[in-house]
Amino acid sequence: MSVPDYMQCAEDHQTVLVVVQPVGIVPEDQFFKIYKRIASVSQVSIRDSQRLLYIRYRHHYLPENNEWGDFQTHRKVVGLIAVTTCGSSKEWPQTSERFHGQKEVYGSTLYDSRLLVFGLQGEIAEQQRTDVAFYLNFDECPDVEKRVEDFVESIFIVLESKRLDRATDKSGDKIPLLCVPFEKKDFVGLDTDSRHYKKRCQGRMRKHVGDLCLQAGMLQDALVHYHMAVELLRGVNDFLWLGAALEGLCSASVIFHYPGGTAGKTAGRKPNISQPADAGKRHRPGALTSNGISADTSTEIGRAKNCLSPEDIIEKYKEAISYYGKYKNAGVIELEACVKAVRVLAIQKRAMEASEFLQNAVYINLGQLSEEEKIQRYSILSELYDLIGFHRKSAFFKRVAAMQCVAPTIPEPGWRACYKLLLETLPGYSLSLDPKDFNKGTHRGWAAVQMRLLHELVYASRRMGNPGLSVRHLSFLLQTMLDFLSDQEKKEVTQSLENYTSKCPGGMEVITLPDGLKLPPVPFTKLPIVRSVKLLNLPVSLRPHKVKGLLGQNMSTASPFIYSPIIMHNRGEERCKKIDFQWVQGDVCEVQLMVYNPMPYELRVENMGLLTSGVEFESLPAALSLPAESGLYPVTLVGVPRTAGNITVNGYHTSVFGVTSDCLLESLPGVKTGGCLVEVIPSLPRLQLSTSLPRSAHTPQPMSKEELSSTVSVQLFNGETQQLTITLENIGTEDIETLELTSKTVTTKEKVFGEFLSWELEEALSHLPLKPGQSVTLTVNIKVKLDFSGQENLLQDLNDDGISVTGLPISSPLRQVLKPRAETKPVSSESGKGSPGGTLEAVLNFKYSGGAGKVEGYYRDLSLGVHVDVEPSVFFTRVSTLPATSTRQCHLLLDIFNSTEHELTVNAKNNQDLVLHASECQRMAIQVDKFDFESLPPPDQETVRFANPKQLEEERQHAQGSIILNHSHPSLRRHGEASVEGVLNQLVLEHLQLAPLQWDVVVNGKPCDCDVIADCKVGDAVTLEIKLTNLSKNAVGPFALTVVPYQDYQNGVQNYDLQDGVTFIGSNTFYIDAVKPKENSVCVGALLFLYTGDFYLNIKFQDDSAGRELPLAWFALPSVHIKAQDTPLQAGA
Repeated sequence: MSVPDYMQCAEDHQTVLVVVQPVGIVPEDQFFKIYKRIASVSQVSIRDSQRLLYIRYRHHYLPENNEWGDFQTHRKVVGLIAVTTCGSSKEWPQTSERFHGQKEVYGSTLYDSRLLVFGLQGEIAEQQRTDVAFYLNFDECPDVEKRVEDFVESIFIVLESKRLDRATDKSGDKIPLLCVPFEKKDFVGLDTDSRHYKKRCQGRMRKHVGDLCLQAGMLQDALVHYHMAVELLRGVNDFLWLGAALEGLCSASVIFHYPGGTAGKTAGRKPNISQPADAGKRHRPGALTSNGISADTSTEIGRAKNCLSPEDIIEKYKEAISYYGKYKNAGVIELEACVKAVRVLAIQKRAMEASEFLQNAVYINLGQLSEEEKIQRYSILSELYDLIGFHRKSAFFKRVAAMQCVAPTIPEPGWRACYKLLLETLPGYSLSLDPKDFNKGTHRGWAAVQMRLLHELVYASRRMGNPGLSVRHLSFLLQTMLDFLSDQEKKEVTQSLENYTSKCPGGMEVITLPDGLKLPPVPFTKLPIVRSVKLLNLPVSLRPHKVKGLLGQNMSTASPFIYSPIIMHNRGEERCKKIDFQWVQGDVCEVQLMVYNPMPYELRVENMGLLTSGVEFESLPAALSLPAESGLYPVTLVGVPRTAGNITVNGYHTSVFGVTSDCLLESLPGVKTGGCLVEVIPSLPRLQLSTSLPRSAHTPQPMSKEELSSTVSVQLFNGETQQLTITLENIGTEDIETLELTSKTVTTKEKVFGEFLSWELEEALSHLPLKPGQSVTLTVNIKVKLDFSGQENLLQDLNDDGISVTGLPISSPLRQVLKPRAETKPVSSESGKGSPGGTLEAVLNFKYSGGAGKVEGYYRDLSLGVHVDVEPSVFFTRVSTLPATSTRQCHLLLDIFNSTEHELTVNAKNNQDLVLHASECQRMAIQVDKFDFESLPPPDQETVRFANPKQLEEERQHAQGSIILNHSHPSLRRHGEASVEGVLNQLVLEHLQLAPLQWDVVVNGKPCDCDVIADCKVGDAVTLEIKLTNLSKNAVGPFALTVVPYQDYQNGVQNYDLQDGVTFIGSNTFYIDAVKPKENSVCVGALLFLYTGDFYLNIKFQDDSAGRELPLAWFALPSVHIKAQDTPLQAGA
C-alpha cells in the first residue's frame, strides 16, 4: 500500500468501506450529485437492534489497498455501488457485463453490491431485482437513500454472520494465518504445527475478530478481543500485528471517550442518534432480538477495565507506531496512525505531544511519491499543525506545498494553485492583506519571512498573468515592510513597482479574486510620511470678519457656565472639532502638511491633493520632489471651495511610483492635527491695493508682517506734506458694495501736531458698487508735524539773552555766544530728543464688503502700513515775547536753528525772508495777534492750558500759519510748515493772551491803538469814547478811569505838566458801571487842545478797592496818540 489516506481518524475503524464508482459514460456532475446523496447515508440504525452501522464512502480506491483488508478490516471494500447510464435495452447487456467486471476488481472482499441505472425504460427496467435499481433520469430518483439503507442492512447481515463465525471458538478447526501482502513470501515453508505459529494465528484472528466487533457496533467485545490479541501477539513478538491490535484498542477507546468523533466539524457524528454506549443500557444482557441478532451485550461488562484512559490511548499509539516503524513496507500504516494520534491529541489539547507525532510523520519514507501526492502530504501536515495551534509551522508546510505546485519537474506549473496556497499561509506568518492591521502597535511576526512570502506572492501573481495583483502585493510589501527593508532593497522594490505600474497602474479599487477573496486597497501613507496636518487661515487681508451686531446668532448655543462637568471631553473628536476661522467660497484655501521622506533617495510625489467632504471642493494638485531622508518638510496643498457650508478635510491623495493612494487621516494615528472641520462662508469681493509711493520692508511694531497687505515708506522733513495716491482695484468676482476707511497711528513716542493722515472719501464712494476689474483712486495727505522745540532743558528764561542751542554739533559765526552745559550730552537726531526727527507709523484700514458674504454679515479688511522717516528741518532753541505797540498784538522772538545740510529760507506772513545756512542759528521777530479765551485758569495753576479744544485748535492753526519754511536747494524742491506750538511755555502764553477785559478807545470816531495817530484841530473839541467789553465769566466794575495827557520828547523825558496845553470839557475821570459777562459799557468825554503838537493820553485806573481784586494785566488800555494841528494857519499857507 503506497497511497496513504490522510483524512483517516480513529473512529474510521468502526466503519465499513463502500466504493461508489461510475460504470461506462456518466457525466461527472451528475455522478457527484448522486454520490453526495449516497454519502449522506453515513450511519444506519439496524432494524430490530440498537446497533449502528457506520459507512465510509469512497469514489476512488486502489485495489492494492484492498489487499490490507485482513490486517485492518476497515480498509476492506465490502460494498460496491455502481452508477451507470443506459439509453436502450440494447446497451443493457454491455452495461451489466461492465458492472460484473467492476465487481471482480473487489470481488474477494465484497459482501454485497448494487447497480443504479439511469435512463433505461422498458421491460428490463420493470423487472424487480434487489441488486439493480432503474431510474428515468438523475433528477427523478427519490428512493436512492432508501435503497442505500437496504443495501447497508444487507452488508450488516453478512458482517454479523462473519463476526459470529469467527468469534466462535472451534478448537477442532485449524485457524488460518492472516497476513499482509508483503508477508506471504516470508511464511512459505514455516512449521504450521508449532506452538509459536498457532499462537500467532490465534493472536491475529483475535485482532481480526476485534475489528469485526468494532464494525458491527460491539464496542466492548472489540475491547476484550483487542486485549486478548495484544497478549497473544506480544508473546510471539509479532510486532506488525501487535501494533495493529494496539491501534485497534486505541481506536475503540477513542470511540468510547469521544463519541463526537476526532475528525473535526466536517466529519462529526450526528448527535441525534444514540451511541452504542447508551444503547446497551436499554436491554437486558443476552436478550435476543426478533431477527435473532443480539444487541451489544458486552456494554456493561468491564467497561472501566478494558477501555484505555485518554493518557493510555496516546501511550499505546506511541507503542503501535514504534512497532510499525520496524517494517519498511508499513510506512502508510505508520503515517496514518500518526495522523489519527494527532487528531486525538488535538481534542485533548496536548499540542506538544501532537507535534512529536507530526514530526515523526514528516520523516516517514513512503518511497517515490508523485508531485500531487507530495502536495497533498504537505497540505495535510499543514492542516494538522493548524489543528494543534502551530500556525507558523502550518504555514511553513503550506508554503512548501505551494512551492511543490510549481516544482521544476512539473511540465505545467500550477501557479494558480501555488498562489492560492500562499494566500492560505498568510495568517500563520501574522500577515493579512489589509494594511490597516499594520497601523496598530508594534509589528507582529518575522519581517524577513513575511517579506519573502510577499515577494513569492508577487512572483506567483505575475506568472498567473495578473499584473494588477502583483502591483497590489508589491505596494503592500513597500507600505508595511518599509522599516525592515535595506536601502538596496528599497531601491529594488520601487524599481520593480515602477516596472509593473507602467503596464498596470495601481489604484484604490478593491481587487476581488475568483474565489471571492477581496484584496483591500493599499494607500502609501509612508511615502511620504505625514507628521502633521494644519488647516491654514486665509491671509489677513482676505480673512472674513463678522459684523459685530450679528455675532449673537452664533453664540446662542453657548453655555452660560464657564465650566460644566456634564460636558463630555472626548479626545477622539479633536480631529473633527471645528476650527475658529472661516474659509471663503471661491478663494484659494491652504492646508499645510509636514512630510518626511524615509527613502534613501529623492522621492517624487505626483498629483498630491486634498480629500474633502461636505462642500464642493476643487483640489489643485501639487507635484513634490523630496530630498533623500529629508527630515520634516512643509508642503502646502491648496484648493478652492465652490459652495458654502462646513468642509471636512478627510485626508490627501498621492501618486507615487505609479500607484494612486487615498490616505485618510483617521487611519493615520500618528498625525497631529488641530482640527479638520472649517466653515466656508459665501463669497466676498477681493480688493487689490497699489500706491504711488515705493513699498517698504518696514512693519509697524505692534503689528505682524502678515497683518498688512503692504507698507509704503517715505522720508520727509519735519513740517513737510506729501500726497499718497492709492489705487483700489476689484480683482474678485463679486461687486464691492461698501467701503470704509479709517486710520490709526501706531507710534506713541513722538508727539504729533495736527492731522497726520487726511483724505476725502466721497469721490471714491461715488464709484460704488465697484464691478470686478474696475478700480478707483484715493488721495491721502501725509502731513508730518512733530515737536519743533529743541532738546529738553534747552529753553532758557526770557531774560537770558543768549541763544540756547547747547548739545548740538553747530558750526556757525555765533559760536562765541553759545553756552554749553556739562550735564547735557550730545544726542543724535535719530533718537528724537536732540532734534525734532524720528519715525511715524500709521495703518490705513480699508473695510469693504459685497456679494453673498455681505448678506450673511461678513466683510474684509485691507491694511496699508505708512512708514515715515522724519528728518529734522528747523527747530526753535529759544522763544520769547516783546510787547507790541498795540494791546492786541505782541512780538514773538524765535531763535531758529537749521539742522539740515542744506540752505533754507524761513519766512512768516508779513515778514521778510530769513536765509539760514546749514547748521546756522538766527533770531527772528514775528508780530502776532493775541488770542482770545473764553475762560480763565485758577490763579494758582502753574501752567496755562486751553480749556476749549476748539480754541486750542485755532491757536495751533494760527501758530502753524505764522511761520512757513521753504527749503531751497538745487536738488530739493521741497517746502513745509513749522509750528511753535510745542515750544510755547507758560510765560510766553500769558503774553499771547488777550485780557478778559477788552478796552477800546475811540477819538473823534476813530479807534486808536498801536501806531494809529488821531488827527484833530487846535481849539476843536475832541470826543473821547472808552468802551469796556467783559469777556470773563463774572460781572466786573464799577471802575473809575483817569485820563492823563503827556508829551514824549523821544529822549526819555515825558512832560505831564500840560495844564496850559490841554483842557478837559468836563471831568478827566470816567465812570463805568458794573458790566455783566458778555456785555459792554461805554463812557464818553471830551478834550480841547490849545496848541499844536503830539500829545499822548495815559488812561489810568483809580487805585480803589475794586481794582485790586483783578489782575493788573486785565487793565491794559491802549496808548492814545493825538496830533493837534493848527488848521487855519495851514489853510492860510
